[in-house]
Amino acid sequence: MQKVAVVGLNNIGRIHCRSYGEHPDAELKAVCDLDRELADRAAALFGAKAYYDVNQMLEQEEIDLVSVATGGVENGSHHHGPAMAAIAAGKSVLVEKPISNDLGEAREMVSFAREKGVRLGCNLNHRFTPMARKAKEWVDAGDLGSLLFVNMKLTIGNAKETSPWLHMRALHPHSFDVLRYFAGDVKRVQAFMTKAPGRSMWSTASINLEFASGAVGHLVGSYDMDNRHPIEACEVAGHRGRFVLDNVYESLTYYPHGQEELRVYRNPVLGGFPGFDATFRSRIATFIQQLEEGVAPDRIEASGADGLAVQEIIEAAIQSQLGDGKVIDVGRW
Repeated sequence: MQKVAVVGLNNIGRIHCRSYGEHPDAELKAVCDLDRELADRAAALFGAKAYYDVNQMLEQEEIDLVSVATGGVENGSHHHGPAMAAIAAGKSVLVEKPISNDLGEAREMVSFAREKGVRLGCNLNHRFTPMARKAKEWVDAGDLGSLLFVNMKLTIGNAKETSPWLHMRALHPHSFDVLRYFAGDVKRVQAFMTKAPGRSMWSTASINLEFASGAVGHLVGSYDMDNRHPIEACEVAGHRGRFVLDNVYESLTYYPHGQEELRVYRNPVLGGFPGFDATFRSRIATFIQQLEEGVAPDRIEASGADGLAVQEIIEAAIQSQLGDGKVIDVGRW
């Protein structure tokens, strides 16, 4: 049984609370937020004790796992403080994406967790669906052969205008994590971005990718689309076949070379993946399972190191845009 605390209690934090409350191997002991009203409401709703200071909570509560679901600038500027406090206290930590919107802070969090031997995970939840796992099995089994190209699309509607790079830093940790999940590390990027009418930030992006394996790829992302339509698609192709994963969890199709028959997996109406919030439950369940099994910190799925890796790609893409489409080596800009 994992004794859990959730820090940050706006919408995403409450999803974390519900997800832990529904898990048979988790007990939500404490919730924490600087906003006392938020903390008190969440405590009453989820049957936990309210705190308003992370350090006080860590001192007074017996906690195994801390979920950091705070927000801040570009949805990531408030993660560093509570995550570092929890790591210092020796707790397992699951931090929302982006792990941080500041690359220096992200590196510090990952380095400190490694130094302390703490399990640090990141909520890169788009990979935690039955469809994505099945597709990864195909890749690992060699069904696609040597990977040649990977195409990704993630587009939603978001009218916020808090910074020039909100779209990149807040949304595309998901995109680049899915790409890395299937195709491995990204070596170089080249970015071109534009602004929708009336926008002040770079709200739509087209990014070319070269992977360390030699495969190539592309991401198109946007904050200018309609959320009533499919938001995400990923196509992965090798010299033996390719697959298309549609809308996070709705369907998966494998197209083998030289054959007419396809493999098609669809999310069933009854008993299937119930909706997008289930990606949070699936990700949290995986983290709890790995804690219970004693998985080594460097073997955690969607780890803090993975969260850092996608932020490195994002910062390289930003540098490419600032450099008028210059090709940028990831991690070396």
